[in-house]
Amino acid sequence: MPVNESFLQELKSKTDITDIVSTYVSLKKRGSTYVGLCPFHNEKTPSFTVYPETESFYCFGCGAGGDVITFIKKIENLDYIDAVKTLAQRAGIQMPDDGFDDSLSKRRRRIYEANREAARYFYSVLMSEEGSVALEYYRNRKFTLHTIKKFGLGYAPDKWDGLLRHLRSKGFTLAELYEAGLITKSRKNNNYYDFFRNRVMTPIIDVRGNVIAFGGRILNDNRAPNGEKRKYMNTGDTLVYKKTNEVFGLNFAKDSGKKEIIICEGYMDVIAMNQAGFTNCVAGCGTALTEAQARLISRYADEVILAYDNDKAGRQALERAIKLFNKTDLKVRIPALEYGKDPDEIIKNVGAEKFGGMIEKSMNETEYYILSLRSKYNIATTQGKIDFASAVVPVLAQAEPVERDIYMSRIAEEIGIQKSAIDAQLQEYIRTSRRKQQRKDFNAPVTESIRESQKISRETGITSKIIKAVDRMLYLLIKYPDCINLLNDFKSEELPAGFFRKVFDKVCENIKNGFDIQLISFSSFLSDDELGRLSGIIARGNQSDNPKEEFTDCIAVIRNENSKKHKKSAADMTDDEFRKIFNT
Repeated sequence: MPVNESFLQELKSKTDITDIVSTYVSLKKRGSTYVGLCPFHNEKTPSFTVYPETESFYCFGCGAGGDVITFIKKIENLDYIDAVKTLAQRAGIQMPDDGFDDSLSKRRRRIYEANREAARYFYSVLMSEEGSVALEYYRNRKFTLHTIKKFGLGYAPDKWDGLLRHLRSKGFTLAELYEAGLITKSRKNNNYYDFFRNRVMTPIIDVRGNVIAFGGRILNDNRAPNGEKRKYMNTGDTLVYKKTNEVFGLNFAKDSGKKEIIICEGYMDVIAMNQAGFTNCVAGCGTALTEAQARLISRYADEVILAYDNDKAGRQALERAIKLFNKTDLKVRIPALEYGKDPDEIIKNVGAEKFGGMIEKSMNETEYYILSLRSKYNIATTQGKIDFASAVVPVLAQAEPVERDIYMSRIAEEIGIQKSAIDAQLQEYIRTSRRKQQRKDFNAPVTESIRESQKISRETGITSKIIKAVDRMLYLLIKYPDCINLLNDFKSEELPAGFFRKVFDKVCENIKNGFDIQLISFSSFLSDDELGRLSGIIARGNQSDNPKEEFTDCIAVIRNENSKKHKKSAADMTDDEFRKIFNT
């Protein structure tokens, strides 16, 4: 066990999950729980729920769940021990001297240290005679020495083992450098050599100031080094870096003092904009913005400005980004970029002040979509007016009432129809959409429960009936610990192997030892998916008028199903049939 139970109980007593979660998620009280928009998937209707009674969380939308340790692990991208250390520090308590395994934490720390030393090396080479060709490249891009130093830009020399030899002299092992993605291995002779060679280097730094990866670019667009065809090379996924989760420049943008973040496509755009005074700009790591990156950005901004390249690929990236941010509570604005294909080029062509004017005049997404739709229809014709008016209704439905009214008036005047005609279509569209959403929201918990049971049944061969019985049994044991006295000769071996037995044994152990039964006790040996499943069992469970009778019924169902292993499966049992069995 990574951390002893006594320490976890102390940590639990000094940690309030609602306080921790509320620093990342805007929560609203709903009865005895708190709800908000899930930070782990994009949504506009809150399905993320915090349960103070059990010190747990569960999202009915994506199935993420667990205790406060799991939350910190996921939200901060930490391993288990580092998440515990973070919470212990916040609670003002000392980690135990022994009784836990921090080997993974040490491996992560060594990668951070290797990356930091690599960044220093690349910078020192850039500033040496050997790096003159790379420094000239940056000068041609109009980057000042101040900017180069601020972003820690550097140069990987045209050598097979320059970085490798340097880091080996600093005490790093080949295994550590390989795990960090700084060196690679030859398939022919198994020799190690530098991953980045003859490239200008950009360190990728996380919001906590750690160097987590690098991006390398060839100096000559027409010739890659050593026969390489790739213009750009980036660190692959490691223990400290997953490109789909990280945002370049956020370490500066979060401290810019501004409530809006400008998003562009590439590292060089971010650096050029920073130099021009736009310190609140970022770019996604990877080829396209991801849900995880959008969620990370939403933690540090109230509004995003999407300054993507003014070409076909840029417009496609823009459309994707709008859809991602539509699922958050961030406002979205889009500038009409001119005089260049990207922010870097525009600033060079017309200056920072004119570019700033374009940013200042950015349109909201409603106006952007209306203008985009209008360009597709010939509103000089009757049919064009009809088609445009119909096409714009779903866009207006997403707008706030005042904004919606303003745009309806403008559109009606422009195409020469009555505003009431557009409004009639709009109201019917809203009513239909609301009915569909209400049905979806009403059925979501039961649908999720059925889907989960069916999935586990398919994967394990265990019938849905026994899965539901064990789920209910665990819920009752957690909520009503006195049920343990009804077990008599019931053993965990009677439960399906794996998740169910692990949870059952841990619950019984905590009850017998007088410890509270909360998810913090499970986070050290259950995976994130298993913790999400346990959180779902607790979140979807309902209180019982007669828990001991239900508990006894659950044992009877489990034993009866075990005795019928060779008979017809009851996997098609309905929820109504199940509820009748337990009178819930």
